[in-house]
Amino acid sequence: MASEHPAAAQEPPLLDLTDVSVSYAGGAVRALDGVSLTVRRGQIVVLLGVNGAGKTTTLATISGLLPYTGGSLERGSVRFAGEDLKGRTPSSRVQRGISMVMEGRRVFPDLTVEENLVAGGFTRSTTEARSARDRVLEMFPILAERRKQLAGLMSGGEQQMLAIGRALMQSPTLLMLDEPSLGLAPLIVEQIKEIVVEINRQGTSVLLIEQNAAMALSIADYAYVLDSKRVARAATGRELLADRTVQELYLGVAGEGRASFRSAHRARTTGALS
Repeated sequence: MASEHPAAAQEPPLLDLTDVSVSYAGGAVRALDGVSLTVRRGQIVVLLGVNGAGKTTTLATISGLLPYTGGSLERGSVRFAGEDLKGRTPSSRVQRGISMVMEGRRVFPDLTVEENLVAGGFTRSTTEARSARDRVLEMFPILAERRKQLAGLMSGGEQQMLAIGRALMQSPTLLMLDEPSLGLAPLIVEQIKEIVVEINRQGTSVLLIEQNAAMALSIADYAYVLDSKRVARAATGRELLADRTVQELYLGVAGEGRASFRSAHRARTTGALS
């Protein structure tokens, strides 16, 4: 049973999914079954679960990309900043403040770093886009150094930073990240974690899917674990770091992975992690 959201009595959520069920193949395949979750302003919220649990489908539902992946919303609602997003196109959701970084980075390899950023600001005026680009280049000095380089020639970590920077070109209220550390070296994973924390510190709420559960929970205000297309557990990041059932049953943590969880939990408890 999910624990009560700690901010339940505060202002309405920035993002609110209520009883969302999604299917594919004309209803033959159920992808989400009555999922409810919230993201409040200023929070980092993490979505965990094994492959196939419905995490990416959740982001596709929020971003409006679900029909393009062959899925359909059977029931439930998605509200953002108090507005029901039903019928809203992906681009209109971006304009309302929702940006998403897909799994696999998906930068435009034949465009330069700067051209990728320009593409990310497609809904902004020239002045707004220029200001957003300057902020992104200040946040990611490596992108400023490589602004004329083709994105396809960059390392995986650099491409991930570019993908995040491109999403930030819209100055989103909510940034959604799908597996940003996937396939990256541990040092780069640590950099990505720090980037997520800094983005949040500057005022952007974050909804994060992450296979590195110890890292994700160490920075999470709140987290949900999906299992069998449903929310199986919901609690603060601190609580889930200490939850043995979540570690072993839902996340398959054992051996070195368990040690990683213990290390992250100690750091979170002692305040070593922000």
